[in-house]
Amino acid sequence: MIRMVAWIALLAGGCYVCLCLYLYVRQRSLLYFPHPPSRCEDAAVHWLHNHGQRLKIWTVERGGGPALIYFGGNAEDVSQNIPFFKQTASQYSLFLMNYRGFGGSSGNPSEAGLYADGLALYDWIRTQHRRIVVMGRSLGTGIATYLASKREIAGLVLVTPYSSITALAAAYYPFMPVAPLLKDRYESFRRAPDITVPVLVMTAEHDEVIPRRISDELIGSFQPGIAENLIISGTGHNTIEQSAVYRSRLQQFLAGLIKQLEGEET
Repeated sequence: MIRMVAWIALLAGGCYVCLCLYLYVRQRSLLYFPHPPSRCEDAAVHWLHNHGQRLKIWTVERGGGPALIYFGGNAEDVSQNIPFFKQTASQYSLFLMNYRGFGGSSGNPSEAGLYADGLALYDWIRTQHRRIVVMGRSLGTGIATYLASKREIAGLVLVTPYSSITALAAAYYPFMPVAPLLKDRYESFRRAPDITVPVLVMTAEHDEVIPRRISDELIGSFQPGIAENLIISGTGHNTIEQSAVYRSRLQQFLAGLIKQLEGEET
């Protein structure tokens, strides 16, 4: 009997170790879901070269005024947002990044790679636009928060954000040692205290992908009075953008930043 129990324990332990090994080896394929190249008649394409990669950037130029950088969610074809942003952010030049391996960009995504690409995109845009607003959605909130902590920006918008991928992975795999296994952590809660510009956070009331407590952990990491948290009622993770409240508040926030910038320049 003791021998049988020992064999069962050994078998269970072996299966657990194999599962840990599988998650470690396959983790990036579980985190990133690249989409194929797409066509868009509403924007131009700029090819940004960074660290040996060729990144496809959708652009809508409106002169030398303020610019909006958008980092999309996982598996999101960011070009589908262009008509929305052209209407909602009508005073901004638009720059939407296809991550490494996404939408025609070369390479494979990783936290370090996407951070580096975000900085390179900002530095290129900064040669043309003095004022830049950064916006991230879901996965993209980690890149947007990192960029906002490293460069001078006018404002930050985060939609369905998370405090870290470590916290999110722990929620999905509560019995796994995710912290030592993870390669890409996106610890936005560590970057948030360094951000001093206005921040608009919009979360879905019924977010089925990112638990509310994980979004709240990030919001609580900002300095007092920096971040506005707007919970969009009746929406989920993938339906929040369909809300009229979402569209209206985003438009108000972006317009308010322009007024603030104009006041600083007079």
